[in-house]
Amino acid sequence: MRRLVYYIATTLDGFIAGPDGADPTGPDGFWPVPEDYLRHLVAEYPETLPVQARQALSVTAEGTHFDTVLEGRRTYEIGLAAGIANAYPHLRHLVFSRTLTECPDPAVELVAGDPVETVRALKRQEGKDIWLLGGGELAGSLYAEIDTLILKVGPLTIGDGIPLFSRKAAFDPRTWTLTDHTVLGSGAVFLTYTRADG
Repeated sequence: MRRLVYYIATTLDGFIAGPDGADPTGPDGFWPVPEDYLRHLVAEYPETLPVQARQALSVTAEGTHFDTVLEGRRTYEIGLAAGIANAYPHLRHLVFSRTLTECPDPAVELVAGDPVETVRALKRQEGKDIWLLGGGELAGSLYAEIDTLILKVGPLTIGDGIPLFSRKAAFDPRTWTLTDHTVLGSGAVFLTYTRADG
């Protein structure tokens, strides 16, 4: 069965974006992207690079982890504001929203229904794992469905912002087993955890 993997960058203090929700690695962002971090993404997770980065870096690798990406409306709208209607045309791309009624890219699937039901149906289908891109609100609603966490921990703190999981997520303690880790010279750490209580 396919797994739902929350593969996300986080600060040391548990935030995935600043209070405004803007792309922290964008032109006005606060999150540095060192060369060793980028090399690791290209080598290990090429499918998670957005189309403009793939083109700039001449990345054509299909990737081995994911063939489907899920994101919430607010996360999707960051790309739209930058003029990118589909940042992941190389993946099946689902956007969860109860307010968006159409998408400028017909390959992006809008889902107005229950994210949990959708993910359970996706897990039963054949394919690679399912990448939960974010944001925190969608991750909070899918908290109980997440099988694996891959945290790209940056060596920075920001004090306030969008947390890893929405503050609306239910209190539901879970334990996780560390199954892999990579420490980069720049200070970033990739931590892979699999649910131990599932």
